[in-house]
Amino acid sequence: MQQQLAHVALVVRDYDEAIHFYTRQLGFTLVADTPLGGEKRWVLVAPPGRPGGSALLLARADGPEQLSRVGDQTGGRVFLFLTTDDFWRDYRAFAARGVRFLEAPREEAYATVVVFADLYGNRWDLLQPKPAGVAQPG
Repeated sequence: MQQQLAHVALVVRDYDEAIHFYTRQLGFTLVADTPLGGEKRWVLVAPPGRPGGSALLLARADGPEQLSRVGDQTGGRVFLFLTTDDFWRDYRAFAARGVRFLEAPREEAYATVVVFADLYGNRWDLLQPKPAGVAQPG
């Protein structure tokens, strides 16, 4: 049996502003932007360099209840974890593109890590995992 987490739905206020943030500020690739009828679209963005990996499904909020969740899908906890092979390269690139960091970078037992916010305030970890054999949190 083989399984893979394909997509994670992220509730957004507007497709185009979300596409702009993820592609311009984070450097993600726009994988799909397919009209589904009415004003609905199937919008996928993914980090560069991971063909066939997981992607974010940008899902425009439908109604007041979903709109109230934009930017706070996890009650203020870190929601998504973006790993990198070069923390400082990506940290500097994000900072140069105006990404808002919520703390200073730090060294943990498992990774070099920093928390940043997306355009809606969802919290992300940017992290470069330590080499294999180093203790992971648990």
